[in-house]
Amino acid sequence: MIHPTSGSGSILGHRIDRERESLLIRQKVAFVAEDKRLYDYMSVAQIIHFTKSFFPGWNHALEARLLEQFELPPDRKIRQLSKGMRTKLALLLGFARGCELLILDEPTEGLDPVAIEDVLQIVVSLAAQGTTIFFSSHQIAEVEQVADHILMIDHGKLVLNASVDQVKEQYRHIQAVFPEPVEERDFRVPGIEKVRIEGRTASFVASHNVDSIVEHVRMLHARTVDVLPISLKEIFLEKVKARS
Repeated sequence: MIHPTSGSGSILGHRIDRERESLLIRQKVAFVAEDKRLYDYMSVAQIIHFTKSFFPGWNHALEARLLEQFELPPDRKIRQLSKGMRTKLALLLGFARGCELLILDEPTEGLDPVAIEDVLQIVVSLAAQGTTIFFSSHQIAEVEQVADHILMIDHGKLVLNASVDQVKEQYRHIQAVFPEPVEERDFRVPGIEKVRIEGRTASFVASHNVDSIVEHVRMLHARTVDVLPISLKEIFLEKVKARS
């Protein structure tokens, strides 16, 4: 709908500045927006019938399964649906398209814990079948549960770009206790992201180079050194604090 004034781009090998290829892109991409905007005057059955007419690869079996699993009433008008039911319907319309790229913006907003788990399992299943999924969420535990690769953004700035495996293998929380007070300048070692000093105790997040960091800390005569795993939520909080 909006033509680029400069530059170039492609999605799934199709150029975004060519009208015919733009149509192919939209046939292969599903986008579930945060506001889950739908046509209120339609019923559940009507909007499903309307939407699937645009997508040759529509998955009829998945549609039927999700109608039952999400307990969506086919004859009910969309304006009469709760926020959670609207979210489920929007997700059904995205999941069943048979798309190659699925973009989800806050997909579990308004859902109860059981429904959230159902949605995350569907996301994992679609990814296993070859669908590329771009999943945007503030619910870090959900991201950690389903993602293969993570981009972490704080105030418009990219602060982390890594695979989940890399995060789990390389990121650590290290805490050391020293016989005498230490200073932040003592810990200028590659891999240390953030240092917090409280008297004789130093704690920091390491993004890599953990063995060398531990060796350096021991050379400073640390009495105890603890190396602990760190959650994605803790990493995010440290990244945000580092920029505050």
